[in-house]
Amino acid sequence: MVSQKVTIKNPSGLHARPASILTQTAGKCKSDVIIIYGEKKIQAKSILNIMAAAIKSGSEIELQCSGETEEQDLKTMIELIESGLGE
Repeated sequence: MVSQKVTIKNPSGLHARPASILTQTAGKCKSDVIIIYGEKKIQAKSILNIMAAAIKSGSEIELQCSGETEEQDLKTMIELIESGLGE
C-alpha cells in the first residue's frame, strides 16, 4: 500500500463534475483507491460516496492505493487532483 496527502484545489470542492472525473479515473486503476477525509474512508470508485463526503475546497485528503499497480495509480490520481480535475 502507498499513500500521499493532497489538497483539493477546486473552488467548489468535489461536486458532481470533478467527482465524476475522479471516479472515472479511479475506475481505470487496477489497484483499490481509498480517499481518507477526516475519519471517513471513501471508495474513490463510487461517485455517490465521494459526493456524500462533501469534500470542500482547501481540504486535505489522503489517497491510498493498494494493488498490483499501486504506485502508478497513486501518481495518476495525485496529478489529476493537483491539476484541478478539469476546472
